[in-house]
Amino acid sequence: MSGTSSPEAVKKLLENMQSDLRALSLECKKKFPPVKEAAESGIIKVKTIAARNTEILAALKENSSEVVQPFLMGCGTKEPKITQLCLAAIQRLMSHEVVSETAAGNIINMLWQLMENSLEELKLLQTVLVLLTTNTVVHDESLSKAIVLCFRLHFTKDNITNNTAAATVRQVVTVVFERMVAEDERYRDIIEQPVLVQGNSNRRSVSTLKPCAKDAYMLFQDLCQLVNADAPYWLVGMTEMTRTFGLELLESVLNDFPQVFLQHQEFSFLLKERVCPLVIKLFSPNIKFRQGSSSSSSPAPVEKPYFPICMRLLRVVSVLIKQFYSLLVTECEIFLSLLVKFLDADKPQWLRAVAVESIHRLCVQPQLLRSFCQSYDMKQHSTKVFRDIVNALGSFIQSLFLVPPTGNPATTNQAGNNNSGGPVSTPANSGMLGIGGGVTLLPAFEYRGTWIPILTITVQGSAKATYLEMLDKVEPPTIPEGYAMSVAFHCLLDLVRGITSMIEGELGEVETECQTTTEAASSLTQSSEQQELQSTSDQMDKEIVSRAVWEEMVNACWCGLLAALSLLLDASTDEAATENILKAELTMAALCGRLGLVTSRDAFITAICKGSLPPHYALTVLNTTTAATLSNKSYSIQGQSVMMISPSSESHQQVVAVGQPLAVQPQGTVMLTSKNIQCMRTLLNLAHCHGAVLGTSWQLVLATLQHLVWILGLKPSSGGALKPGRAVEGPSTVLTTAVMTDLPVISNILSRLFESSQYLDDVSLHHLINALCSLSLEAMDMAYGNNKEPSLFAVAKLLETGLVNMHRIEILWRPLTGHLLEVCQHPNSRMREWGAEALTSLIKAGLTFNHDPPLSQNQRLQLLLLNPLKEMSSINHPDIRLKQLECVLQILQSQGDSLGPGWPLVLGVMGAIRNDQGESLIRTAFQCLQLVVTDFLPTMPCTCLQIVVDVAGSFGLHNQELNISLTSIGLLWNISDYFFQRGETIEKELDKEEAAQQKQAEEKGVVLNRPFHPAPPFDCLWLCLYAKLGELCVDPRPAVRKSAGQTLFSTIGAHGTLLQHSTWHTVIWKVLFHLLDRVRESSTTADKEKIESGGGNILIHHSRDTAEKQWAETWVLTLAGVARIFNTRRYLLQPLGDFSRAWDVLLDHIQSAALSKNNEVSLAALKSFQEILQIVSPVRDSEKPETPPAVNVPVPVLIGSISGPGLSRPFVRTDSIGERLGRYNSSEPPEVTDELEDLNLWWAAWNTWYRIGSESTKPPITFDKLTFIPSQPFLTALIQIFPALYQHIKTGFNMDDLQKLGVILHSAVSVPISSDASPFILPSYTEAVLTSLQEAVLTALDVLQKAICVGPENMQIMYPAIFDQLLAFVEFSCKPPQYGQLETKHIANAKYNQIQLFAPAEWVALNYVPFAERSLEVVVDLYQKTACHKAVVNEKVLQNIIKTLRVPLSLKYSCPSESTWKLAVSSLLKVLSIGLPVARQHASSGKFDSMWPELANTFEDFLFTKSIPPDNLSIQEFQRNESIDVEVVQLISTEILPYANFIPKEFVGQIMTMLNKGSIHSQSSSFTEAEIDIRLREEFSKMCFETLLQFSFSNKVTTPQEGYISRMALSVLLKRSQDVLHRYIEDERLSGKCPLPSPKYLCTFLFTYNKFLELD
Repeated sequence: MSGTSSPEAVKKLLENMQSDLRALSLECKKKFPPVKEAAESGIIKVKTIAARNTEILAALKENSSEVVQPFLMGCGTKEPKITQLCLAAIQRLMSHEVVSETAAGNIINMLWQLMENSLEELKLLQTVLVLLTTNTVVHDESLSKAIVLCFRLHFTKDNITNNTAAATVRQVVTVVFERMVAEDERYRDIIEQPVLVQGNSNRRSVSTLKPCAKDAYMLFQDLCQLVNADAPYWLVGMTEMTRTFGLELLESVLNDFPQVFLQHQEFSFLLKERVCPLVIKLFSPNIKFRQGSSSSSSPAPVEKPYFPICMRLLRVVSVLIKQFYSLLVTECEIFLSLLVKFLDADKPQWLRAVAVESIHRLCVQPQLLRSFCQSYDMKQHSTKVFRDIVNALGSFIQSLFLVPPTGNPATTNQAGNNNSGGPVSTPANSGMLGIGGGVTLLPAFEYRGTWIPILTITVQGSAKATYLEMLDKVEPPTIPEGYAMSVAFHCLLDLVRGITSMIEGELGEVETECQTTTEAASSLTQSSEQQELQSTSDQMDKEIVSRAVWEEMVNACWCGLLAALSLLLDASTDEAATENILKAELTMAALCGRLGLVTSRDAFITAICKGSLPPHYALTVLNTTTAATLSNKSYSIQGQSVMMISPSSESHQQVVAVGQPLAVQPQGTVMLTSKNIQCMRTLLNLAHCHGAVLGTSWQLVLATLQHLVWILGLKPSSGGALKPGRAVEGPSTVLTTAVMTDLPVISNILSRLFESSQYLDDVSLHHLINALCSLSLEAMDMAYGNNKEPSLFAVAKLLETGLVNMHRIEILWRPLTGHLLEVCQHPNSRMREWGAEALTSLIKAGLTFNHDPPLSQNQRLQLLLLNPLKEMSSINHPDIRLKQLECVLQILQSQGDSLGPGWPLVLGVMGAIRNDQGESLIRTAFQCLQLVVTDFLPTMPCTCLQIVVDVAGSFGLHNQELNISLTSIGLLWNISDYFFQRGETIEKELDKEEAAQQKQAEEKGVVLNRPFHPAPPFDCLWLCLYAKLGELCVDPRPAVRKSAGQTLFSTIGAHGTLLQHSTWHTVIWKVLFHLLDRVRESSTTADKEKIESGGGNILIHHSRDTAEKQWAETWVLTLAGVARIFNTRRYLLQPLGDFSRAWDVLLDHIQSAALSKNNEVSLAALKSFQEILQIVSPVRDSEKPETPPAVNVPVPVLIGSISGPGLSRPFVRTDSIGERLGRYNSSEPPEVTDELEDLNLWWAAWNTWYRIGSESTKPPITFDKLTFIPSQPFLTALIQIFPALYQHIKTGFNMDDLQKLGVILHSAVSVPISSDASPFILPSYTEAVLTSLQEAVLTALDVLQKAICVGPENMQIMYPAIFDQLLAFVEFSCKPPQYGQLETKHIANAKYNQIQLFAPAEWVALNYVPFAERSLEVVVDLYQKTACHKAVVNEKVLQNIIKTLRVPLSLKYSCPSESTWKLAVSSLLKVLSIGLPVARQHASSGKFDSMWPELANTFEDFLFTKSIPPDNLSIQEFQRNESIDVEVVQLISTEILPYANFIPKEFVGQIMTMLNKGSIHSQSSSFTEAEIDIRLREEFSKMCFETLLQFSFSNKVTTPQEGYISRMALSVLLKRSQDVLHRYIEDERLSGKCPLPSPKYLCTFLFTYNKFLELD
């Protein structure tokens, strides 16, 4: 009001007042002088007030009665012009608030008079309005009078006046209540003790109210009285009133000023006691009336419902419910029940329409609905009002479709008449017209022939009513077709939207509060904790209460909503309407899910699912009840029965897709409509946005999606996304262009749906996974027993879900992979393939995902991720295993460096490949292993190295592919090399791990168990490697055995020094001897059958063409390897406690190999024997001290030098290995020398040698083609071993041992050779050379005799035995030895150069002559050295020599070789030249007595041999032979006869006789006459005769003995002379006239004569 109080405004007011008064004075000058005077005095009054007062307005107000008086008088004139002028002036005063209460009363009285005179009615209304609106001076009766004035003007006959008055009344009523509100505002801060008002029924009991409130109270009370057709208490003077206007005023007050009624008990009382009974009373005609019932049936005529009243009553009710529900709980229950009743089908259509509009107004107020639910539905014995409202709406909608509408009788039969009071009944044909030609122009619902258009009536969320606003209509309006349906439809939508948004909003607040409370609780101080706990518990109580309300609301409405929405969904032909229905169902499903109301949630979801699938299809998929139940149109969800209306048979939806149903036996095709696709999108939307609350409903959703995807022909692609694909079998899927463009979108949404699973909480995610798994199980069941394309939807989506939830993969990994592993075992290959694809993709993704913390710090997760990969190993399908291995390969290539603790699992996968699983699998697995060994050994934990060894070993044992086995052995070598290079690191890590495990074991009270315990862990690693190679050394395939053997021994040789000393015990016993045992066993039991080929076109050499021969090679390799280790590592092995036992075992192996019936094995065994005796000295590294050779005997090296341990890589170490290496590489030699010190070991070797020798050379009892006879190289090697062995045992070597040796030497030399082999042993039989064996035998004896020579005295008794042995060999010259009963041929007769296929080889006796002759030379040589030895003398060695030589000497020309007897003679001469002096010395002892006759016989047999010289003997040769005879006689003359006194007489006699015999010429008849002179052996005879003469006339006879010799010689000589003379006379007589040959006798005479002359 500042505008009216400014000086300018006041000045203007004063001017205006003065001008008004002047004008009034002027107008009344003539007719109304009193008025004129009053006006003039008024001017003076105004001027005076203006002049005297500073506060002019206040002064004016004080004097307003006087100031206003002229104008009131002016109005009293009833002159229109004057009246108008005065009213205008009064209004100006009012507008400046200068009217006092008294003045106002006067003004109202004046206005009343004008009204009664019907003057200036509009100005009156205007003035009243200005008076009441500009100030608050009008109260009580004045106010009531003013209001009555307006009411009275409302009921004039002038329409304009009426309407203006109605508006004024409305405004005045509002002003009254506004004043009260303002008054309350002013007094708001003053707290008053409310006075309890007794007896509120008394209308005057308002004394406690303030003035404005009292006015309002009186006004409202009278309005109620007037509407009820009762007399007013306060509005005195009312003459007329209408109910419609009264109801409108009541409604406006109730609607605009609810706080008045809520804050003041008096007003609340009015509501309860006046308004509500009034409304109920006025409703009665509507309740009782039933459309179509005949009036005669009721006793009293029923008052028809009156539209204007009814409609206004409903408006009032709406306001009452909306604003005063809390005050009027019971009354509202009645109102709401009435509303529900008004929807009944037997009520007039207009009533149903306004009722549904009223209900719509309620439906947009969710808080109100919540209150209903709390006040009624949740109370025990109360009407379920909220449920009834929803159900009534549902029934209403159903009734519009199903119940024939009843209109006014006149219009019922007019089908298309839009003026009828009810909805138009449209027969089926007219429904069709609406969509003539299948093109629907109007959106509509259509159900079983009933066609109802959908009208656009309101914006969603606002209840803009049409018929409730028709305040000007008296007659009921015509309701357009579809209007009620459209409103009801919107009611449902708004109801759903309101409830869900309200509950979800409150839920959100609760969750936020919980969160903040939790956060606050975590940062509480001790003092405030109690208080905080209290508020938390209050909050929880509040939440429990709220939740109960929410649940009750949903439980109350879901059945009705679902029934109505399902029906509408089925009936909808409009996409937008369908969308709205689906959205409602979706939001309800989501809300139920959030509240955990499973039944209702599943029911809504089922409805959407059914909508997505073709008609009748859904029942088979989503309902598990029997067909009988399905035939009813009810659908039972966990005991909650809902009427479900089956889809109408004639659907006018556009078909967009035709496809096959997903079933075991698909029958025909099914069709999808655009509505199905729309529902599908909703379903996807539901799952996408509300997946967190779906819980077990995922099953329904996913099952439906799976079927839709199948019908649409979407197939999974990489990563699990679905892409359009062709159906594999049956009729192809037919899709319209519209749906074709939709498919990628649907596919994308499907993928996004599962991508969004990353935002689900853990429990929801589990529900999703479980649902997919059970769906997959169904698909698996369906795919059993046939090879049709299975549904891969579930598997693909499991993959997608897993991939997007990698950040929390732990929580879903086990169920996910557990199921996929089951899928991998499915018989259907496609199903299986996808299971494996999904599983391997997940594992790879899991390993590459950037986890927090990273996998390297989260070992448990890494093992969890890899575990399914390992479990795939239990599946037998090769395609799955291939996938598994490809996955391993990819993991290695991408993640190999960071596998860490996952290595055992990965390696386990490779190792799980079995031999029978096909070449390609083994090849792929091996590829993985190769990658591991080449690239990843340094990155894996050292504890895994043993697994690598095991796996590599297992590949070696696979027999599918030889190359893989061989390569795996190569890998083992590489691994061993790696161990060697990284030994220090590995040992430290393993020791650390061992300590940790030991600690754990002790804590648990168990014993630590690992292979080769208690060896140190690093040594165990080596032992595992050796054990694996050992297994491969007995593989059935020769190539593998060979490679493994070489690798094993190379590894032990090269890296064995890294082992702890004690570990060697295990190496020897558990690895090497164990291997030898197995090889020996396999070799001895191997098959002798011939193998034709080595697979394919590979030919096998004859030396390897049986399993036995192939095993022989293995035996050779193994034995050689073990022997080499014993040799090179002796300094390590000998300090071990049981070395002697190991030595015995090794010797036993050598013996059994040497005695095997295989030349290759037996020879190799001896080579090994040689090696362990260190006959062949191994080449030492430069660091190792040189070992002196064991013996100084030249021995042929039979096997190549063996390289020692490769210590060329120098690395400094401080650990135990370093110490060991240091010890053995130091400049000082090891304490244990390489020669074995322990005599027992040597004697064990000797015994073994003896057993090998005696067994191998013992002739078999019987001979046949298969008889085994040892080869020459074997025997040679055997004998070559002895000299070195002897050096160590010579101190204890006694006669028995010598006897044993002799037997072996003799037997060995006696063994014949095969004619096949002879050319290789002897180049030609004519060459007089010794075989290696014979040389070895002689060497052995040579070593022996040299040792005896330098040995102690007691050893010399062995000389005779050596002589015996040698002499036995000498005998071979004339009589080759026999080998058992074996028939042998002479080497010259052997057919070794005639190749006869399959002919048995002949056995050939060697040419023993060179050997015998060499032996003889040795005898002579030895005798020269030992002739005087006591043992030689005592054992009659000389006699034995003579006896032995007698044989070749007596044979002479009959000897196999001419050289033999010549050598024998020269040897005899040499021996005698040494031996005879010895014999003479010992003549008295008689030790040589038996020798002399032997010697005499020997001379006799040689000089007068019975053998005839060969015919081809040349003269020169004969003369040379004669000279040998002469030498013998010379020996007699020089060495024997001169010492006759020491020689037995018999012997001398024999000699003399022999000389006599020799002195007589002898000849051979074979000579020609020309040669006779030469062949007479004249030189020999001459020598004999000369000797006789010499000893006959010896002039040196000093002893009787010598004289005896001379006499004996002389007598022999005389007898010889007598004989000559006798023969000459005889010859001369016989010769006749021919002269005797002069030389024959002449020589004799001349020679004899000369000798006699010399004697003289």
